[in-house]
Amino acid sequence: MSAPDPRFFGYGSLVNLATHAYHNPRPAQLAGWRRVWRHSTLRDVAFLSVERCAQGTVIDGIIADVPNADWAALDEREFAYLRRIVTDAVAHDGPRAETAVYEVDGGVLAPPSTAHPILLSYLDVVVQGFLRVFGPDGATRFFATTHGWDAPILDDRAAPRYPRAQTLTPDETATVDAALSRLRANIIS
Repeated sequence: MSAPDPRFFGYGSLVNLATHAYHNPRPAQLAGWRRVWRHSTLRDVAFLSVERCAQGTVIDGIIADVPNADWAALDEREFAYLRRIVTDAVAHDGPRAETAVYEVDGGVLAPPSTAHPILLSYLDVVVQGFLRVFGPDGATRFFATTHGWDAPILDDRAAPRYPRAQTLTPDETATVDAALSRLRANIIS
């Protein structure tokens, strides 16, 4: 019997299964890491990343097979990130296989700013994924386990800049807007 294909743990837009066609996606949790908003000097806007964190910290996400067990295409999609092996920190209901997570390269980090904001169209995609995979409680956990909400968020819904933008239902949009209101997010135009 051959070993299972390697997998990746997605914790942001990859949770939204409409943004990709990776095989065998399934819900998973990553322990000892937290989700955080970061800006990379390799990109114009802020994106989600992860960083090691105290034990007891767990974030939701998905795992899926690396296409053809070849990391090249996934590394290209995640070009501003470094791949970290986290096999022993990931829990899911499937067979064990080498699993990696992508973390923004510390050498290219810069703080999110009005010049490099979070795109609301990107956040919408992420939250839609959490709602569809984990339900309303999963979306609530996403907001609670993500750090860096003081970063500015550019409202680009009318003309999405995120290349894999999705159309949200009115309920999905209301979930995002209500959470941002509770966080007193800095929404900019």
